[in-house]
Amino acid sequence: MSHAKTIGVEQTRALGAAIASLVRPGDLVLLAGDLGAGKTAFTQGFARGLGIKDRVVSPTFTLARQYDGETCKLHHLDVYRLDHLQEAVDLGIAEMIDDDAGVTVIEWGDVVIPTLPADFLEIRIAFGFDDDERLFSLHPVGTRWSARRHALDEVLTPWQSEATA
Repeated sequence: MSHAKTIGVEQTRALGAAIASLVRPGDLVLLAGDLGAGKTAFTQGFARGLGIKDRVVSPTFTLARQYDGETCKLHHLDVYRLDHLQEAVDLGIAEMIDDDAGVTVIEWGDVVIPTLPADFLEIRIAFGFDDDERLFSLHPVGTRWSARRHALDEVLTPWQSEATA
């Protein structure tokens, strides 16, 4: 497991953009954390890293949004409002993940893990010691992300020194 720390929303977005540099079409990133922890801010930076120019907002009420980027599409989901796992299946998450031209980011993704394939990057975001500080725990699950563990650690270097301070 890797760790990182950001201070302020712009650092959180920069971290998202840095991680986006590692993704490949078909990748899945799960975001977990309390309300207001920074899942959408992270996704905004992630989208910027994919070359997406559109304004990225939380799909809390629409459940899913799609954005076209320079490197690939982004399927952005928020499953906070789902009551049952079957709703995740009905939403078509599996089809989005199978999209060989897109990457999927799921906010509150830990809720739907049982419905997902065995390969994803899980990112847990926690509040730090002050209002602007966020602590990230990144856990590659499966072979796709485990094979990029070293590259992930390299990309996290600017934020890891902060995480251990």
